[in-house]
Amino acid sequence: MKKIQKIIRFSGTIEVVTGLAIKGAGTDLSIGGADSEVIKNPLTNEPYIPGSSLKGKMRSQLEKVYGTFDKDRQPDNSGSPCRCGNPDCKVCTVFGAHFNPGAASAPTRIIVRDAHMSKDYRTRIKELPLERDRLELKGENIINRNSGTAEHPRFMERVPAGASFDFEILLQILEGDNAGELKDFVEEGLHLVERSALGGSGSRGYGQVKFHYETTEEPVAEGVVQP
Repeated sequence: MKKIQKIIRFSGTIEVVTGLAIKGAGTDLSIGGADSEVIKNPLTNEPYIPGSSLKGKMRSQLEKVYGTFDKDRQPDNSGSPCRCGNPDCKVCTVFGAHFNPGAASAPTRIIVRDAHMSKDYRTRIKELPLERDRLELKGENIINRNSGTAEHPRFMERVPAGASFDFEILLQILEGDNAGELKDFVEEGLHLVERSALGGSGSRGYGQVKFHYETTEEPVAEGVVQP
C-alpha cells in the first residue's frame, strides 16, 4: 500500500461563456416546455455541473492529445478509455485504468466534485423577476437544403452565458509520484476543456467555459494510506 504524501486542491469557479447544456434524466414533454432539459438538483431545482461530466471531458481530451485510448476494444476503432494501467501512463494514474481496478497505476489520484451555483450567480438570480430566468430556452431547427426553410423546430434548455459555478478538484499525491508532472497534467486537462466544450452540442457553439482557480497544497495525517 502507498501512503498519501499530500493533496493538491484546485478550487475556483467555472464561468459559462456560451450557453451550457448538460442533459438530465428524461422527462415528460409539456406544451411550451423544453425538448431537452439540463440536469438539476431534485431538491432545489438548481442546475449544476456533475463532477463526472467535467472529469470525463478532461480525460477524453487528454487521451486525444496523447493517443492513450484503447483502440482495440471497439470495432469502429473509435477507442475506449485507456485501461493499460501502466504506472508511466498519466491518464491511468490520474483518472484510473478503465475497468482495470487491479492495475499497477492504481489507485485513481483525482477527485472531481459536483460544481454548484456560485454565491454571485445566486445573488444575480434573486434580482430577476422570474425564477425560471436562471435558465434559457434556445430554439434549434434543421434547414431544408432545397427550400432554405427551417424544419423540425425543438427547444433546448441551457444555463445562460454569464452563469458561474464553484468547483473543486483534489489531486492525491502518493509515494513515488511526481507531484509537479501530475499537477501540470490536470491543469492541461482544464485548458483543453476551455479550448473545446463542456456538455452537449459543442459543435453548435454550446458549452464554452473558462476556469478561474487557485491551487493549494495540503499535508495529510501521518499514516494515511491508499490500498
